[in-house]
Amino acid sequence: MSQQARPAKSVEGYIIIVTGLHPETSEEQLEDLFADFGPVKNLHLNLDRRTGYVKGYALIEYAKLEQAEDAVRQTSLMLLERKLEVDFAFLEPPSRPRRSSLDSRSRSPSPRPSRDDRDINMEVS
Repeated sequence: MSQQARPAKSVEGYIIIVTGLHPETSEEQLEDLFADFGPVKNLHLNLDRRTGYVKGYALIEYAKLEQAEDAVRQTSLMLLERKLEVDFAFLEPPSRPRRSSLDSRSRSPSPRPSRDDRDINMEVS
């Protein structure tokens, strides 16, 4: 098994995060740029409530892993004279190696309360 984290699938597809966006970036510009890697299923461009400008990042969803991987592999994406950084928004944690039975310690069972202890607890309740 691989020790590296793998992209995690959301309910409907694979989500990438795009950072380094110019404050005046539009959804249409992003969709046009990222449609080169496959149909954009969903796009969320986060705006600052106070200023109305883009906060600098966007979430883009693709239906297929291959489409999202193609977008993430791009290292020279530019928009409005800004270099964009692209990565997967959600990753599954790397799988941990299984411990051998020699590594694990055996545990003794917890002592069961005696009948007298149970009767006392019943009276208190």
